[in-house]
Amino acid sequence: MMTNQEVLSTYAAMGELTGQMVAAASAADWDRLEALEQRVTAHVEQLKGNEEAVALDGEQRQRKVSLIRKMLDDDRKVRDLTMPWMAQLSRLINSTGTERRLANAYGGV
Repeated sequence: MMTNQEVLSTYAAMGELTGQMVAAASAADWDRLEALEQRVTAHVEQLKGNEEAVALDGEQRQRKVSLIRKMLDDDRKVRDLTMPWMAQLSRLINSTGTERRLANAYGGV
């Protein structure tokens, strides 16, 4: 079981990581972005099993809400930065698939 401070520290660490994710996405550093996502996921898993028994007081609850809002804002920024790249990747994959189907249909003419 986690203490109140451990829960808040975990949320703060996640907030720091999501800020780093925004920077990685801004720099198109996809490998770093993925590594940071994995670290956030590890924190989420830690919270899942231990947070429900922790009761936060008013100030602590406000801190948690503030951290969650920051993470949601960072997540939106990351999605805004990655969606154009994902669309480009999808077009490239579809184009490659079309080329392959044409080559198969008409033989490497």
